[in-house]
Amino acid sequence: MYTRWHHCQITTMAGGRYNLIPHGELLSAGPQIVWVGEAGHAPDLPVSRRVDLQGRLVTPGLVDCHTHAVFGGHRGAEFEQRLQGASYADIAAAGGGIASTVRATRAASEQQLLDCALKRINALRQEGVVALEIKSGYGLDLDSERAMLRVIRRIAALLPLTVRSTCLAAHALPPEYQQRADDWIDYVCRQLLPTLHREGLVDAVDAFCEHLAFSPAQVARVFDTARELGLPVKLHAEQLSRQHGAALAARYRALSADHLEYLCEEDIGLMAAQGTVAVLLPGAYYFLKETQPPPLDLLRQYGVPVAIATDMNPGTSPVLSLRLMMNMACTLFGMTPEEALAGVTLFAARALGLEERYGSLEAGKEASFVAWDIQHPAELSYWLGGTLSKQVIYQGKEVYRDSTL
Repeated sequence: MYTRWHHCQITTMAGGRYNLIPHGELLSAGPQIVWVGEAGHAPDLPVSRRVDLQGRLVTPGLVDCHTHAVFGGHRGAEFEQRLQGASYADIAAAGGGIASTVRATRAASEQQLLDCALKRINALRQEGVVALEIKSGYGLDLDSERAMLRVIRRIAALLPLTVRSTCLAAHALPPEYQQRADDWIDYVCRQLLPTLHREGLVDAVDAFCEHLAFSPAQVARVFDTARELGLPVKLHAEQLSRQHGAALAARYRALSADHLEYLCEEDIGLMAAQGTVAVLLPGAYYFLKETQPPPLDLLRQYGVPVAIATDMNPGTSPVLSLRLMMNMACTLFGMTPEEALAGVTLFAARALGLEERYGSLEAGKEASFVAWDIQHPAELSYWLGGTLSKQVIYQGKEVYRDSTL
């Protein structure tokens, strides 16, 4: 049973480039792409269904490779306080910051966490996202981290979406472990991670390597445990200061190192050598009014693949639009629209270890793509706000269509 998707432009993003086919066709069999190319050159296969895409532009489905989409509560009041001059330290001292999200997450039921997360994730799905990562890290005890990860698994079961579950227990110190960072890391390594992995709730392990979080030595212990469990690693690194976390991530052959505003050339070389993806998060950069952008030119020079993600979270990046992040990556960091599209397709898929299934339109990959009512792929970064009319295909089946089509 073959489906012929025709009358469209196609930008395949193979190799991270547009590779625009102005008169394209795509053949799929079930959830898989069989052939992509110029109209009239398709192999002679028994096509049982033909779908006219009415001249729209087809891209790979988008991938959001760094989110914290499951959490309790919100921190809108803190946003107002910061605008009125309160510092993050002031807010944290008054019980705000991540501690407030931990309290709200622990207090919420799994159903409440699920209901709130679905609203946020559906905003991404309606923008063409077909795969995403969701991290834990707001529970900070075994039961609450388990609840978050269980909700992530439920999201994957409920939605036509590929979801990767990342354990971020080394996100911050829980209130019970203040001034006892090494004790918390011991607990994460000896009990929390092994237990949650044994329960089938973890696809990867992340940590926050920063002067206000965990040291490289502490993160290395977490990564050693992940290695023993056979789990890939990722890392929040070099967001606020240079801790050489990116070098640590590269030495552990991490899927990605994320944020990277304070990344240095030496560590970029290590990332390039080990194939670690650089994930840039312009939403957090913008929301926190940062002034030091990540070293994009050096990442280009060393050939490090660069991905973009929303970093959707309640405190520093309450972002519901991956396409907006594409624009910000261009306007704030100097990426080209082509690089931005590669950053939310091919390289984002690589940052999740999903590049063999997602990120480009090639034979053998999944038939998960978006047919946009636009003329050129640069428009995905160009238009701000609103929605661009689209049809979303996930594993060969339509899962979303704007009412304007």
